Amino acid sequence: MSRRTGQIIKRGDGRYMVRIFTGRDSVTGKRQYHNKTVRGSKKDAQTYLTAALRRLDLGELIEPSEKLLADYLTEWLETAAKPRVSERSLETYSYVINEYVIPDLGKKKIATLKAIDLQKFYGRLRDRGLSSKTIHYIHTLLKDALRQAVRWQMIRQNPGDLIDAPRIEQREMQAMSSDEGRQFLQAANEDSYGLALIVALTTGARPGEYTALRWSDVHWQAGKVTIQRGIVWRRKKLDGVRWYFKEVKTTQSRRSIPLPPAVMKSLADHRRRQAEERLKAGSLWKNYDLIFTKDDGNPLDPKSMRDHFKATLKRAGLSETIRLYDLRHSCATILFAEGENPKVVSERLGHASIKQTLSTYTHVLPGMQEKATERLESALFK
Repeated sequence: MSRRTGQIIKRGDGRYMVRIFTGRDSVTGKRQYHNKTVRGSKKDAQTYLTAALRRLDLGELIEPSEKLLADYLTEWLETAAKPRVSERSLETYSYVINEYVIPDLGKKKIATLKAIDLQKFYGRLRDRGLSSKTIHYIHTLLKDALRQAVRWQMIRQNPGDLIDAPRIEQREMQAMSSDEGRQFLQAANEDSYGLALIVALTTGARPGEYTALRWSDVHWQAGKVTIQRGIVWRRKKLDGVRWYFKEVKTTQSRRSIPLPPAVMKSLADHRRRQAEERLKAGSLWKNYDLIFTKDDGNPLDPKSMRDHFKATLKRAGLSETIRLYDLRHSCATILFAEGENPKVVSERLGHASIKQTLSTYTHVLPGMQEKATERLESALFK
């Protein structure tokens, strides 16, 4: 390998620019250079160039960055993350960095950040009670941000690459049985948000999906609803609004789901009641054509949904450790328990593939195999 060389370019009175080729970007393939303005004589510039080339030959940084991790992460969010991720992802990145990383590690220089610093940081997060999933997410985010620092030649090596990712402890999924599902539906009929909860259980849709359903998504004759968008909630208001609609990402997520006739009848009754509420509200009504709304036509927010869900669980005499999202799991588990084809369940949930469905609900499969054996015995031996 030939020795690296550099250029010395005169810039004006007592100023020289030292330019050193440092290689190509591993992602874009573009040539990268280190540029440094040296004040003094050409001999001073040559001295700097010689020392910089020697450091490169030894595998060291030409100049360790003096930038604090807090300043670097703020710059990374704006210049590297913002152009390539969604608004929701950027908001989450910013929240995690400002809430957890900067208060703890922000005053460290990025060039002196070590793998042991990250390891101890994750331990402190665990002591604060953060879940293993959240700590793993923070690690992945930091590792990605520091990878860009390597490309920008601010650090020689990514300390995130030198430690294992924090292990995610799988939280046990909770799902209602068929009997518990009936108890829940009965209790939901007594709640003002009850129909939204009933649709959640009978469709298996995600909370952001069923709260974003519009009346134009209902196919009355076919007895179906079409999932084609979701509601995304921001942590803070933007232009006075905390939420926005977002189209579903994949063709699998865009799906039509048949509903039981009883639920379709409840939707029709709900539509008549909502029309009366809309007339009463007059100009105060926010017309988004949403099926499930607050008194002024605005969408149901996550906190209100959780509060009404917990109250419904209590009335039904069910465990209050069940989460709102577990209505989705309950729908799938009940269908599997009733012998439904995994492909049908996968399509109802909007999973990317049947493999995802089977891996998520492996706990249900043993019972399915027993029922399959019973049906095989009935067909062949009786």
